[in-house]
Amino acid sequence: STGPGPGPGPGSPRCPLVDVASASNFCNFRLRHFHLDLRLNFATKEMSGWLVLDLVPVQPGVQTLVLDSHPSLLIHSIDCKVPESGQEEPSSLTYRVDPFTDYGSSLNISLPAGTAKPGRLVQITVRYTTTDGPAIWWLDSELTCGQTRPLVFTQGHSVCNRSFFPCFDTPAVKSTYTATVRVPDGVTVLMSASRSSYSRQERLFQFSMEFPVPSYLVALVAGDLQHVDVGPRSRVWAEPCLLSCAVKKLGGSVERWLGVAEQLFGLYMWGRCDIVFLPPSFPIVAMENPCLTFIIASILESSEFLLIDVIHEIAHGWFGNAVTNATWEEMWLSEGLATYAQRRITTEAYGEAFTCLETAVRLDALHRQLRLLGDNNPVSKLQVKFEPGRVNPSCLMNLFTYEKGFCFVSYLSQLSGDVRRFDCFLRDYISEFKFQSVVAQDLIDFFLNYFPDLKDVAQREGESLEFERWLCGCGPPPYEPDLSAGAALTRPVEDLCEVWRNGGGAEAAAAASRFDLSAWSTFQIVLFLDRMLDLSPLPLDVMSALSRCYSSLFDGLNAEVQIRWLQMVVRNTFYPELPRVRAFQARKSHTSRMYTMPLYDDLVAGVMKCVAVEVFNHTYRRLHPNLRRTLQQMLFQSGA
Repeated sequence: STGPGPGPGPGSPRCPLVDVASASNFCNFRLRHFHLDLRLNFATKEMSGWLVLDLVPVQPGVQTLVLDSHPSLLIHSIDCKVPESGQEEPSSLTYRVDPFTDYGSSLNISLPAGTAKPGRLVQITVRYTTTDGPAIWWLDSELTCGQTRPLVFTQGHSVCNRSFFPCFDTPAVKSTYTATVRVPDGVTVLMSASRSSYSRQERLFQFSMEFPVPSYLVALVAGDLQHVDVGPRSRVWAEPCLLSCAVKKLGGSVERWLGVAEQLFGLYMWGRCDIVFLPPSFPIVAMENPCLTFIIASILESSEFLLIDVIHEIAHGWFGNAVTNATWEEMWLSEGLATYAQRRITTEAYGEAFTCLETAVRLDALHRQLRLLGDNNPVSKLQVKFEPGRVNPSCLMNLFTYEKGFCFVSYLSQLSGDVRRFDCFLRDYISEFKFQSVVAQDLIDFFLNYFPDLKDVAQREGESLEFERWLCGCGPPPYEPDLSAGAALTRPVEDLCEVWRNGGGAEAAAAASRFDLSAWSTFQIVLFLDRMLDLSPLPLDVMSALSRCYSSLFDGLNAEVQIRWLQMVVRNTFYPELPRVRAFQARKSHTSRMYTMPLYDDLVAGVMKCVAVEVFNHTYRRLHPNLRRTLQQMLFQSGA
C-alpha cells in the first residue's frame, strides 16, 4: 500500500498511495492551508460555520474531491472559487455523502470541468453543523471539575476529527491552518495553535498554526478556563478550582524538561508549550496537540505519573508532531520513538535507575498483554495491516505500539554502539524529515546511511539486522534493553514479591515487616501490586495478611496505587475490602475511563457482577454519556 511518490527531492519521504483508514483522494491534491470559522452553541451542543480549503491539484483530469466526513456532520452547502481565473462569485457544487466505515463516511464533491488544473489554487468552502460526533465532547456543568459552567473539547486521534470538520483525515497530509471561534460571554477558547488573539467586544477568538500539522492534531477546548505562566514559553490552563493544584504540581519543571529535550534532539520548534487540564471525562490520559497538550486532571493525584505523561507529550514535539507516521498501520513511528525520547529525557533529568524502574513497569504490562492475547496475535506486530472498514485505527493505541516500538528503537540505539551517537542520529533524523510524514523504510534507510558500517558488518559476517522480524513478526520484542541500572529500586520489589509468593499469611507478614513501603516511590509500589495481581487469586490467609499490612497505607496514596489494590480485592473476591471499591468509584476525580474500566472489567469477569451493577446505579449520573453507554452494554448487554 506504500511506495515512492512525488516529493521535493532526494531524501523526501515516501508518500503512501493508499491510507486504508481514509476515504479521501488526498494524493490528487496538495492541501496548502485551511481555515475554520465556527460558532459554539452550548445550549444546543452544536458547532456551526464553515471550512475553507486551499487546494492545489497535482494531476490533470481530477473531477471529484473526496473528503473524510462523519454521519454526525450535517453539510449545508459547498461552493468553489478559483482566484486566478478572475471569478468574482463562487460556484455552487453538487455533492453526496456515502458510507465508508463505522467511524466515518466519504464526502464526494463534484468539481466543474476544467477547475482542477495542476498547480492552480482552488478554494473549496463547506458550510456545515456538527454535534456530538466521536471527536466532540460536550460536558454539562455537573460533569466539569468546577460544576459551574459547561465545557466542550475535541479529541481527534486517530480518525475522529472527520466528525469535527471535513478533511483529508490521514497523517500523510499536513498543512497550516487558521480558525475563528465565536462563543458566549464567560467562555475561553484554546486551540492547538502557535498564535492566538481575542476580541472581547465581538466575543471572538482567532488562532493561527504557522507550522504544518495533520488533521488529527487540530484540537479545541472551550469553557471556564484560566491560566498561570510557569515558564517563558509555557503556561498551565485549567478550571479555576484546579489551577493552583496544577501549577503547584508542575512548578518550573516544564521549562527544565524542554531544556533537556532540546539538548538531546534539537531546538523545540513549536514556540509555545502550554498544558490544559481537562475534567475526568477526557477519554485518554493525555494528547500531544502541538503548542497545547491536553491532559486529564485525574493524573494530578500522582506526581510521578504526571511527570512521565507530560514528558512523553513534550517528546511528541519532535517525534509524532514534527515527524509523523504516514499511516496508522505504523503508529509506532510516533509512539515508540516518543517513548524512547521520553526515557532519554528522564534518564538525563532523574537518573538511569528511575527510568529503568518505570520501563520495568511498562514492559511487565506488555508481557501481561501478550499472555492474554497470545504470541501469534497480529495486533502485536509493529506494522499492523488492516482492511478498510474492519479496524478502527484508534483501537491500535496499545502497548505494542508504545513498548515494542520503544524496544525496537532501543535495539537501533544498541546497534549504533553508543547512546550519545544515537542521540545525534535522532537529532539529524528530525532535521531531515521535519514537518513531513514518513514510513518505516524512511527511518531504516536513514539509519543505515547514517551508520554504513552496520550494513557492511552484517554482509561480511552473514548476519541479519532483523528489521523484517521486528516490523512484521508477532509476539514479544526480539530485544529488550538492559534494566540492571535500576536494580537498587527494583530488587526490593522483587524480594518482597518473593516473600508473599512463598510464605503463608502470618509468616509472610512477619518477613515483609522489614520492607518500609511508606518510603517507596509510586512506581515501586505499582510494580509490586502489578506483580501480585499476576499471582492472583491468592490464598485467603495471604490476602488477609496483605490487607492488614497495607490497606490503610494504600488508602492514603494516589489513585494509581489505589486502583491496583482494589483490583486485587476484586480478583481475590475479598469481601472485607469491598466498601473501598464503592468509595473509590464514588469520588468525582475517579470517574475517568482510566480508573473506571479496569475495576468494572474485573468485577464483571468474576462473581461480583452484582456489585458492579450496584456501583453503576449509584454513580452513573457522574459519568460522561459515552462511558455510561459502554458500561451499560457491559453490564446489561444493551444500550438501554
